[in-house]
Formats: sequence, C-alpha cells, structure tokens
Amino acid sequence: MSLKDVAARSGVSFQTASKVLNGNSGVVSPSTRERILRAAADLGYVPNAMARGLVRQASVTIGVLADDFSDLAVSQFVLAAQRAAASRGHGALISSVHADVDADLAVRKLLEYRVDGILVAAPSLEDDPRLGAALRGPLPVVSINRIHGRRVPVVGSDHAVTGTLAAEHLLGLGHRRIGTVTGPRRRQVVQRRMHGFREALRAAGEPLPEQRVVEADWSFESGRAAAHQLLDTDPTVTAVFAHNDVIAVGALKALHERGLRLPDNCSVVGCDDLSFAEYLVPPLTTVRIPFQETGERAATLLLDRIGGRQIRARDLLPVELVVRASTSSP
Repeated sequence: MSLKDVAARSGVSFQTASKVLNGNSGVVSPSTRERILRAAADLGYVPNAMARGLVRQASVTIGVLADDFSDLAVSQFVLAAQRAAASRGHGALISSVHADVDADLAVRKLLEYRVDGILVAAPSLEDDPRLGAALRGPLPVVSINRIHGRRVPVVGSDHAVTGTLAAEHLLGLGHRRIGTVTGPRRRQVVQRRMHGFREALRAAGEPLPEQRVVEADWSFESGRAAAHQLLDTDPTVTAVFAHNDVIAVGALKALHERGLRLPDNCSVVGCDDLSFAEYLVPPLTTVRIPFQETGERAATLLLDRIGGRQIRARDLLPVELVVRASTSSP
C-alpha cells in the first residue's frame, strides 16, 4: 500500500497524510491525525525511510562503529544509542570493528550507505591511527573513547573517580594491604582508574607497591590467573580492586580455589555493575558505570550535531559505588 492509498482512505490530501506519517502532526487536528494513523494501520502502510531521506537530503540513519558485541558494556551502550536514535526518527547501521578489521574499510562501508553521522564505541582502537585517518572529513562524529589524531566530542565518565571510589571504600572499611587487577595498562581507562586509585591510597598514607598491581585482559580466565599471581606475590593482601566485573568474577574463582572466603579473608570490588554482579555469591560490590545513559547521551548529541547545533567537546556522566556483600572489614 502507498501513501496515496492512506490519503484516499482517510479523506485528506497526499501532503497532509505525508506530514502526519512523518511525525509533523501539529499541522492537523487530533481527530484528523487519528483518522490518518488508523487508515495507515488498516492498510498496513510502512513509511519508506529511503524516500524520506531523499526528500531531506539525508539518510535518516547513523552509523555505529563498535568493538566486539560479546563485551556486555559495549552492547549496553550500542543498544541504548540505537533506542535513542529511533526515538528521534533515525535508524542505526551497526558495524563491528576491532584490531583485526580494517578500520578504513569499516568506515567506508558506512559512508557508502550515506549515514548522517557516526557514533564510535571502539575503546580498543583508541590508539589506532587508521581509525582517526578514516574518520577525517566533514561527517559529524561522537565517540565514547579517544580517537587518535582527531578532536572528536567524547561522552563517557571520569574514570579517575572510579578508582578513587574503590580505594576510599576499602580504606574506609579498614583495609591497608590492598591490591588491584587491572585491564591492559596501555588503555586510557585503566590509566585513569589507576591514577584515582593510587592517589586515594597515597592520600591515606598507603602507597601502592608495584607487586600489588597485576595486569589482565578483561576476561574471566585472565582475572583468575592475575588474582592467583597477586596473592602468590603478596599473600597478605586483604582486598582487591578489579578493573571490571568480568575480572572480578575471575578473582572470586581464584579466591575460592585457594580456600579463601569472601569477604572474611579477602574483599573484592569490581567495576561496571554489569547485570550479573548482584547475582554472584556473594553479590559483588562494584562501581557503576552508566553505559546505557552514556549511549543515550552520545546518540542524542550526535543527532544534535547532525542538526547543526554546537555540542560540548567532553561530556562526563557520574559514576556510583554500589556496596554489596563482597566487601567487609578485614
């Protein structure tokens, strides 16, 4: 069925039906709008997004470049961004990009579909010059991570505060022999979390010895292995800050394998507050990163920029400590 059929059935002009079905319902009375929408529903009419794009000289679609969707944090961000774009009449064309994918090719594929702008959620490529080079040009771009060689508006959180909250919570419980299992140290998010964590410990007169810092790669198994390494090096550790909840689960496994009880023998703080954190035994104390809110904000700002409005170069959303049963006094 076509738009002309909807107009004929509802007894209005083609132009009036078009305006209402494209979201401009202020041009007609509520009863006329209802009549047009009912006719469209009865006829099974579906608006042609490509035709709308030709009229507007835009695709009414944003591109999303995202890391591996097996990363729960990235998938939360992307889904929220997609919903926010849809609420403003835009579709989202999503492309997975990582170190083994040609970033230039991934960007060119999106450009071939004439996307109106690109949203980047690829922290693993923050130092990849290929991505920065591929995104040079007039197309609006918003990112949740730094993009090498480009000044792109960034939406995220202050991860130094993340590290500070974890350290201050453990110090407040009375812990002094505190270790940490980080993500890859080259990543900016890890560097910022470590800065906040170290500074909070230093302010309390408890500098962090290097042997209490072990690197992992964001996975369950690497978190487990790193926690074993940490406790092999310093068995006196009474608390661990894991740089994400997946690493924290690995650390919980390691503590169980060593016959240590949580939190009696060792406390663990995670980071992210992923959906499974409250269902662990014991439930995981963690620093909540607002992934969904970040996705919504990033998509909204990208659409604002596509619309010609100025946006801030850096927009940071607050993080929050969520205290559960995996931490207690030593």
